[in-house]
Amino acid sequence: MNENVEKLRGKLIVSCQALPEEPLHSSFIMGRMALAAKMGGAYGIRANTKEDIKEIQSQVSLPIIGIVKRDYEGSKVYITPTMKEIDELMEVKPEIIAVDATTDMRPGGIDLDTFFRQIKEKYPQQLLMADCSTVEEALHADALGFDFIGTTMVGYTQQSKGNRIEADDFAILREIVAKAKNRVIAEGNINTPEKAKRVIELGAFSVVVGSIITRPQLITKSFAQALD
Repeated sequence: MNENVEKLRGKLIVSCQALPEEPLHSSFIMGRMALAAKMGGAYGIRANTKEDIKEIQSQVSLPIIGIVKRDYEGSKVYITPTMKEIDELMEVKPEIIAVDATTDMRPGGIDLDTFFRQIKEKYPQQLLMADCSTVEEALHADALGFDFIGTTMVGYTQQSKGNRIEADDFAILREIVAKAKNRVIAEGNINTPEKAKRVIELGAFSVVVGSIITRPQLITKSFAQALD
Protein backbone atom coordinates (compact mmCIF):
# COMPACT_ATOMS: atom_id res chain seq x y z
CA MET A 1 0.00 0.00 0.00
CA ASN A 2 1.26 3.47 -0.94
CA GLU A 3 2.84 5.12 2.14
CA ASN A 4 0.91 8.32 1.43
CA VAL A 5 -2.35 6.38 1.33
CA GLU A 6 -1.54 4.60 4.60
CA LYS A 7 -1.53 8.03 6.29
CA LEU A 8 -5.29 8.23 5.62
CA ARG A 9 -5.97 5.71 8.40
CA GLY A 10 -8.32 7.27 10.93
CA LYS A 11 -8.18 10.61 9.14
CA LEU A 12 -10.39 13.02 7.21
CA ILE A 13 -10.68 13.13 3.42
CA VAL A 14 -12.41 16.24 2.07
CA SER A 15 -14.40 16.03 -1.16
CA CYS A 16 -13.62 19.12 -3.25
CA GLN A 17 -16.11 19.06 -6.12
CA ALA A 18 -18.25 21.59 -7.96
CA LEU A 19 -20.32 20.56 -10.98
CA PRO A 20 -20.78 22.85 -14.01
CA GLU A 21 -24.11 24.22 -12.70
CA GLU A 22 -22.63 25.12 -9.30
CA PRO A 23 -21.20 28.57 -8.47
CA LEU A 24 -17.74 27.32 -7.43
CA HIS A 25 -17.21 25.28 -10.61
CA SER A 26 -13.56 26.00 -11.42
CA SER A 27 -10.34 24.00 -11.23
CA PHE A 28 -8.63 27.06 -9.73
CA ILE A 29 -11.21 27.27 -6.96
CA MET A 30 -11.08 23.53 -6.26
CA GLY A 31 -7.30 23.79 -5.95
CA ARG A 32 -7.69 26.51 -3.31
CA MET A 33 -10.47 24.55 -1.65
CA ALA A 34 -8.09 21.59 -1.32
CA LEU A 35 -5.43 23.88 0.13
CA ALA A 36 -7.96 25.20 2.66
CA ALA A 37 -8.89 21.60 3.52
CA LYS A 38 -5.25 20.74 4.11
CA MET A 39 -4.81 23.81 6.32
CA GLY A 40 -7.82 22.65 8.32
CA GLY A 41 -6.35 19.20 8.91
CA ALA A 42 -7.49 17.03 6.00
CA TYR A 43 -5.21 14.13 5.08
CA GLY A 44 -6.72 13.43 1.66
CA ILE A 45 -8.90 14.89 -1.10
CA ARG A 46 -11.65 13.42 -3.28
CA ALA A 47 -11.95 15.24 -6.60
CA ASN A 48 -13.79 15.11 -9.91
CA THR A 49 -12.12 15.40 -13.38
CA LYS A 50 -8.49 15.30 -14.44
CA GLU A 51 -8.45 19.11 -14.74
CA ASP A 52 -9.45 19.65 -11.11
CA ILE A 53 -7.08 16.92 -9.91
CA LYS A 54 -4.14 18.41 -11.80
CA GLU A 55 -4.77 21.81 -10.20
CA ILE A 56 -5.21 20.25 -6.75
CA GLN A 57 -1.92 18.38 -7.18
CA SER A 58 -0.22 21.73 -7.83
CA GLN A 59 -1.47 23.01 -4.48
CA VAL A 60 -1.24 20.05 -2.10
CA SER A 61 0.67 16.78 -1.88
CA LEU A 62 -2.17 14.90 -0.22
CA PRO A 63 -3.39 11.56 -1.64
CA ILE A 64 -6.34 11.98 -3.98
CA ILE A 65 -9.37 9.81 -4.66
CA GLY A 66 -10.11 10.64 -8.29
CA ILE A 67 -13.42 10.29 -10.11
CA VAL A 68 -15.06 11.52 -13.30
CA LYS A 69 -18.79 12.19 -13.11
CA ARG A 70 -20.34 11.73 -16.55
CA ASP A 71 -23.85 10.87 -17.68
CA TYR A 72 -24.49 8.33 -20.43
CA GLU A 73 -27.86 7.75 -22.03
CA GLY A 74 -29.45 4.50 -20.90
CA SER A 75 -27.31 4.07 -17.78
CA LYS A 76 -27.80 5.23 -14.19
CA VAL A 77 -24.07 4.92 -13.52
CA TYR A 78 -22.31 8.30 -13.55
CA ILE A 79 -19.26 7.93 -11.28
CA THR A 80 -16.33 6.85 -13.48
CA PRO A 81 -18.65 4.77 -15.68
CA THR A 82 -16.34 3.59 -18.51
CA MET A 83 -12.70 3.01 -19.45
CA LYS A 84 -12.71 6.44 -21.11
CA GLU A 85 -12.94 8.04 -17.65
CA ILE A 86 -10.35 5.66 -16.21
CA ASP A 87 -7.91 6.60 -19.00
CA GLU A 88 -8.52 10.31 -18.37
CA LEU A 89 -7.78 9.90 -14.67
CA MET A 90 -4.63 7.93 -15.37
CA GLU A 91 -3.24 10.98 -17.17
CA VAL A 92 -2.96 12.62 -13.72
CA LYS A 93 -2.54 9.39 -11.71
CA PRO A 94 -4.54 9.95 -8.50
CA GLU A 95 -3.51 7.58 -5.73
CA ILE A 96 -6.98 5.99 -5.73
CA ILE A 97 -9.66 5.86 -8.43
CA ALA A 98 -13.28 5.45 -7.29
CA VAL A 99 -15.94 3.87 -9.47
CA ASP A 100 -19.65 3.16 -9.12
CA ALA A 101 -19.83 -0.39 -7.76
CA THR A 102 -23.60 -0.75 -7.62
CA THR A 103 -25.60 -3.44 -9.39
CA ASP A 104 -26.70 -0.91 -12.01
CA MET A 105 -25.39 -1.67 -15.50
CA ARG A 106 -22.73 0.56 -17.00
CA PRO A 107 -22.99 2.09 -20.49
CA GLY A 108 -23.06 -0.64 -23.13
CA GLY A 109 -24.60 -3.12 -20.72
CA ILE A 110 -21.29 -3.84 -18.96
CA ASP A 111 -21.51 -5.17 -15.41
CA LEU A 112 -19.14 -4.36 -12.53
CA ASP A 113 -17.22 -7.65 -12.72
CA THR A 114 -16.34 -7.07 -16.38
CA PHE A 115 -15.40 -3.44 -15.77
CA PHE A 116 -13.19 -4.34 -12.81
CA ARG A 117 -11.32 -6.89 -14.94
CA GLN A 118 -10.86 -4.31 -17.74
CA ILE A 119 -9.30 -1.82 -15.32
CA LYS A 120 -7.01 -4.40 -13.72
CA GLU A 121 -5.82 -5.71 -17.07
CA LYS A 122 -4.80 -2.24 -18.23
CA TYR A 123 -3.69 -0.72 -14.91
CA PRO A 124 -2.87 -3.63 -12.57
CA GLN A 125 -1.16 -1.48 -9.92
CA GLN A 126 -3.86 1.19 -9.61
CA LEU A 127 -5.67 1.33 -6.26
CA LEU A 128 -9.46 1.21 -6.67
CA MET A 129 -12.37 2.27 -4.47
CA ALA A 130 -15.88 0.85 -4.83
CA ASP A 131 -18.73 3.33 -4.36
CA CYS A 132 -21.55 1.11 -3.07
CA SER A 133 -25.17 1.58 -1.99
CA THR A 134 -25.97 -1.65 -0.13
CA VAL A 135 -24.24 -4.17 2.10
CA GLU A 136 -24.56 -6.79 -0.66
CA GLU A 137 -22.86 -4.51 -3.22
CA ALA A 138 -20.09 -3.72 -0.76
CA LEU A 139 -19.36 -7.37 -0.04
CA HIS A 140 -19.44 -8.22 -3.75
CA ALA A 141 -16.92 -5.46 -4.48
CA ASP A 142 -14.81 -6.68 -1.57
CA ALA A 143 -14.80 -10.20 -3.02
CA LEU A 144 -13.85 -8.85 -6.45
CA GLY A 145 -10.74 -7.28 -4.95
CA PHE A 146 -11.37 -3.55 -4.64
CA ASP A 147 -8.77 -2.00 -2.34
CA PHE A 148 -11.32 0.23 -0.63
CA ILE A 149 -15.05 -0.23 -0.07
CA GLY A 150 -17.07 2.99 0.19
CA THR A 151 -20.60 3.72 1.40
CA THR A 152 -20.83 6.62 -1.05
CA MET A 153 -24.05 5.61 -2.81
CA VAL A 154 -26.22 4.60 0.17
CA GLY A 155 -29.65 6.14 -0.38
CA TYR A 156 -28.85 7.29 -3.93
CA THR A 157 -29.91 4.17 -5.86
CA GLN A 158 -33.25 2.48 -6.39
CA GLN A 159 -32.06 -0.55 -4.43
CA SER A 160 -31.02 1.60 -1.45
CA LYS A 161 -33.86 4.13 -1.58
CA GLY A 162 -34.85 5.35 1.87
CA ASN A 163 -31.64 4.09 3.49
CA ARG A 164 -29.34 6.50 5.28
CA ILE A 165 -25.76 5.74 6.17
CA GLU A 166 -26.13 7.22 9.66
CA ALA A 167 -29.37 5.34 10.49
CA ASP A 168 -29.37 3.14 13.60
CA ASP A 169 -25.87 4.25 14.58
CA PHE A 170 -24.43 3.48 11.14
CA ALA A 171 -25.82 -0.07 10.97
CA ILE A 172 -24.96 -0.49 7.27
CA LEU A 173 -21.38 0.64 7.85
CA ARG A 174 -21.00 -1.61 10.88
CA GLU A 175 -22.15 -4.66 8.91
CA ILE A 176 -19.78 -3.89 6.02
CA VAL A 177 -16.84 -3.34 8.38
CA ALA A 178 -17.60 -6.62 10.15
CA LYS A 179 -17.76 -8.67 6.96
CA ALA A 180 -15.37 -7.04 4.47
CA LYS A 181 -11.73 -8.07 4.16
CA ASN A 182 -10.58 -4.79 2.59
CA ARG A 183 -10.59 -1.28 3.99
CA VAL A 184 -13.90 0.52 4.34
CA ILE A 185 -14.19 4.26 3.73
CA ALA A 186 -17.26 5.92 5.24
CA GLU A 187 -18.84 8.47 2.93
CA GLY A 188 -22.26 10.02 2.48
CA ASN A 189 -24.22 12.42 4.71
CA ILE A 190 -21.49 12.53 7.34
CA ASN A 191 -22.18 16.17 8.09
CA THR A 192 -21.00 16.74 11.64
CA PRO A 193 -17.66 16.26 13.40
CA GLU A 194 -19.43 13.86 15.78
CA LYS A 195 -20.53 11.59 12.93
CA ALA A 196 -17.02 11.65 11.42
CA LYS A 197 -15.54 10.63 14.76
CA ARG A 198 -18.14 7.90 15.22
CA VAL A 199 -17.49 6.13 11.91
CA ILE A 200 -13.79 5.89 12.73
CA GLU A 201 -14.67 4.47 16.16
CA LEU A 202 -16.82 1.87 14.36
CA GLY A 203 -13.86 0.68 12.29
CA ALA A 204 -13.89 2.73 9.10
CA PHE A 205 -10.39 3.15 7.65
CA SER A 206 -11.10 6.78 6.78
CA VAL A 207 -13.99 9.19 6.34
CA VAL A 208 -14.95 11.40 3.39
CA VAL A 209 -16.80 14.63 4.11
CA GLY A 210 -17.98 16.84 1.26
CA SER A 211 -20.92 19.21 0.98
CA ILE A 212 -20.93 20.42 4.58
CA ILE A 213 -17.36 21.68 4.06
CA THR A 214 -17.11 22.57 0.38
CA ARG A 215 -20.58 23.51 -0.94
CA PRO A 216 -21.43 26.93 0.55
CA GLN A 217 -24.78 27.16 -1.25
CA LEU A 218 -25.98 24.04 0.60
CA ILE A 219 -24.56 25.18 3.93
CA THR A 220 -26.30 28.54 3.50
CA LYS A 221 -29.56 26.81 2.59
CA SER A 222 -29.62 24.89 5.87
CA PHE A 223 -29.32 28.14 7.84
CA ALA A 224 -31.87 29.95 5.68
CA GLN A 225 -34.41 27.11 5.97
CA ALA A 226 -34.03 27.10 9.76
CA LEU A 227 -35.03 30.75 9.81
CA ASP A 228 -37.97 30.18 7.46
